[in-house]
Amino acid sequence: MRLVVLSGLSGSGKSVALNALEDAGYYCIDNLPIALLQSFVDETLPQQDPAFSRVALCADARNAADIARLPLLVHELRKAGVACEVIFLQADEGVLLSRFSETRRKHPLTTDRVSLTEALEQESRLLEPIVDIADLVLDTSATNVHELRDLIGNRVARRAEGKLSILLESFGFKHGLPADADFVFDVRCLPNPYWEPELRALTGRDRQVREFLEQQQQVQAMVDDITAFLQRWIPRYRETQRAYLTVAIGCTGGQHRSVHVAEAVAERLSSGGTVQTRHHQLP
Repeated sequence: MRLVVLSGLSGSGKSVALNALEDAGYYCIDNLPIALLQSFVDETLPQQDPAFSRVALCADARNAADIARLPLLVHELRKAGVACEVIFLQADEGVLLSRFSETRRKHPLTTDRVSLTEALEQESRLLEPIVDIADLVLDTSATNVHELRDLIGNRVARRAEGKLSILLESFGFKHGLPADADFVFDVRCLPNPYWEPELRALTGRDRQVREFLEQQQQVQAMVDDITAFLQRWIPRYRETQRAYLTVAIGCTGGQHRSVHVAEAVAERLSSGGTVQTRHHQLP
């Protein structure tokens, strides 16, 4: 059995993520009481039923009374040999407030005396122990529904059991650091195509920009060094049964240098496993 425990802040996209896993063939359960998790595994695991070979369940603040037990239960399941991974979704408070305003949904922790802002703060504290054990933390602040579905499908649903899923993501420092990065590399020291008038409107995916950057010795050295660093340390992550590794590469605007370097490093690493790219500032 492969068990995916999906958790996160209300409004961060858990329903979208769970639907994406269901579309990928997972047996999905929303809001399973934590107290029943061990019983569910004990009941289904011995059956060897193909229907339960891949299971995803959502556990969040709606289960406030028992959610603190989840980290210990996950630890016990892993000790028992169950391939259990935890995916946590989050977003900036301003984004969450906007989403609740648009959907007019009620937050599970709001009451006559607890405002939405207070509920979000309580929820963040309540779920903090789950963030600590999460195999993958996804920040959905700038992610739309379709992007989130693709991200869950590519990184989670299609990840082969026991394999390390590596994501190379580009971003612009002026837009802020990605919250889900394990490593962050700064390539703002490299020659910038932005200052070439004919390249300014293009991106690091365009042939003209690639050719410009590939001619720069510093760019090649940066790609070599980042690749060498990752090739040295990725095996250590695999040895610890790590499921996900996210590498962020940033330049000023996230349009040219970071995109090119992320694509170049991903191409070099792709022979060693599942490697994907994501570009935060590209449409």
